[in-house]
Amino acid sequence: MTTMPIAPSYCRRIGAGILLVALTDFLFYGQPAGISVFLFGMVLAGAVVAMHPAALSDGRVWPGPAALFAGLLPLIENVSPLSVLIAVLALAVFALSLARRLRAGIARVAGQLGLFLIAAPFRFVRDFFRWRKVARRLGRRRIRLAAIAVWAMPLTLGAVFLALFGVANPIIEHWLSLIDLYALLERIEVGRLVFWLIVLAGVWAFLRPRLPRIPSRIKRVAPAARAARPARTSTEDIIFGKAAILRALIVFNALFSVQTLLDVTYLWGGAALPDGLTYAAYAHRGAYPLVVTALLAAGFVLAALRPDSETSHDPLIRRLVYLWVAQNIALVISSMLRLDLYVGVYALTYLRVAAFVWMGLVAAGLAFIVARIALTKSGEWLLSANLLTLSATLYACCFVNFAALIANYNVDHSREMTGQGVPLDGWYLRDLGPCAFPALDRFLAYLGGTTASDHPLRHDLPDLRRQDEIHWRAEQKNWRAWSFRDWRLARYLDKSGPLVVPQPAEPSMPGR
Repeated sequence: MTTMPIAPSYCRRIGAGILLVALTDFLFYGQPAGISVFLFGMVLAGAVVAMHPAALSDGRVWPGPAALFAGLLPLIENVSPLSVLIAVLALAVFALSLARRLRAGIARVAGQLGLFLIAAPFRFVRDFFRWRKVARRLGRRRIRLAAIAVWAMPLTLGAVFLALFGVANPIIEHWLSLIDLYALLERIEVGRLVFWLIVLAGVWAFLRPRLPRIPSRIKRVAPAARAARPARTSTEDIIFGKAAILRALIVFNALFSVQTLLDVTYLWGGAALPDGLTYAAYAHRGAYPLVVTALLAAGFVLAALRPDSETSHDPLIRRLVYLWVAQNIALVISSMLRLDLYVGVYALTYLRVAAFVWMGLVAAGLAFIVARIALTKSGEWLLSANLLTLSATLYACCFVNFAALIANYNVDHSREMTGQGVPLDGWYLRDLGPCAFPALDRFLAYLGGTTASDHPLRHDLPDLRRQDEIHWRAEQKNWRAWSFRDWRLARYLDKSGPLVVPQPAEPSMPGR
């Protein structure tokens, strides 16, 4: 074992890590986030390629950059927790693929990404102590101390010569007087040092991508543990036996049919509800519990109809499962309708938008379960299909301006605009951020053209809206905060001009 492959590799990565830390300090510390996040992602990807020079010769880089750019593209549209998460996952896939540590298959890749993200915060510390341990074992301590000692004399004498030059030359003395050591020490903040260490630990995981060896150790231990168990009938075989599953499916289908008939009667058929119960209350009470019910049903189907099991080949059980999953899909669709009715009365929020997306994913997952049973696919195929659907949905959500969507919906369906529903919560619209400016401007203009001079939103909200725009425009002067979404908003504001809320005309006096 030689020391040559160890030191250059670590030194190269540490040098790249220090440069990346300096770049993040320039781009992010005390600065707004925008296009700077995309630029840093591209620089980090370039550093990852530089740490794997062999990838350039054997063609491992392509078509990775195209997929990586697609993962970083949402950062150009808008910087959000979701777009940052997608960018981190894309960078992790890129780094692991260059290091030849990525396995084939969507489900396996998802598992490796999970392990990578869990181990990433501790990778730098672990590698640091491992490096010192290996170097000490190889006798490199004296060499490192000698390498430091050889700089003691040149630096000491250099400082003496510089001081003498400062005394002898007024220009050098002036230059030295400009160096304020106390000011430099004051600029070193504890929070900034912590930020540097966190960034270094984060980028190190991409510069030296590795996966923990826990799964491989579990696989080595698991066969021995299984071999030690005596062969016997397990509780799982009794609970999920053919007879139990057949009876369970009959009972479940009967119970679900009652709920399905009630939804058909009241939600789809428009029948009158019992006294004291509104459609909003009926919708709100059933939207989320029914989704939980569908998830539990999906778990039961997966446990009961395992591939190559006796129950999965029984025709009657398969038909009952198809019927039950179809009823679950109908319940999820009814839940979406319930939520839509509730939103129509009580307006739209981020959580309710997320609920719509979540219900759609649950319905798709149930459909995939039916496909897996009908096509006799494996559990890995089912997991891969759901992960692919989830990834595509989250990726598409990065390009949807949910703040503007919520603001426009709430303005268009407010009591002030339609005469029904709830009054517009202008303060919630303001909390949505600058993307709600167009909808808020439209509402204030409409409100100013009416006779509702005593409306609570007429007094303070226009001034706060102007202050928010002034603050946002000041932030946009920093190039780091640029994003495509903010650019489109700036064009709208430039075209519309300053906010003007017309005042209602005073009623004319009789005889004038």
